[in-house]
Amino acid sequence: MPDPWTTVSRREIFHARVFRLDEVRTRAPHTGDEHDFYVLDAADWVNVVPVTDDGRLVCVRQFRHGTERVTLEIPGGIIDAGETPEAAALRELREETGYDADRIIYLGAVDSNPAILTNRTHTCVALGLRSAGALALDATEDIEVELVPLGDLPGLVASGAFTHSLAVAALYLYDAWVRRGEEDVA
Repeated sequence: MPDPWTTVSRREIFHARVFRLDEVRTRAPHTGDEHDFYVLDAADWVNVVPVTDDGRLVCVRQFRHGTERVTLEIPGGIIDAGETPEAAALRELREETGYDADRIIYLGAVDSNPAILTNRTHTCVALGLRSAGALALDATEDIEVELVPLGDLPGLVASGAFTHSLAVAALYLYDAWVRRGEEDVA
């Protein structure tokens, strides 16, 4: 197993609303040589897998500036300081879909992109959904809600209809949870 690299120095290069870019100088354990890397420091994120009682997934369509495309995704966003993933999941669900949930169940987390990002993306399933009113979008959000039958998910992922890697990871965590039979006891 490779040994961890040693951080020699860390310097902030740029600070934006949703992340900080740091230049990190590290020492390779196998050679002792020093190298510079660039790391995005961001708050943890949460993805929500909202499932209706009649077996549909509440999805969102929104424009993404990185790819300059409208994407099919699940609700999610930044976990605010002091907020649990479950509380953030419920907040994001309400804001982006107008739904509330009787139960929020934590499914797990993945490293968002360990090559360049410091944060993790947590996944929660939302059950017992009911309408909570209008969407409460941020000024930078323009979202359309879409209900997708759960049986369509494998085909939608395979066809590339879901392209957001962290949403696909969340759907995998949900599928693994269902296959373990835990939804029956939740």
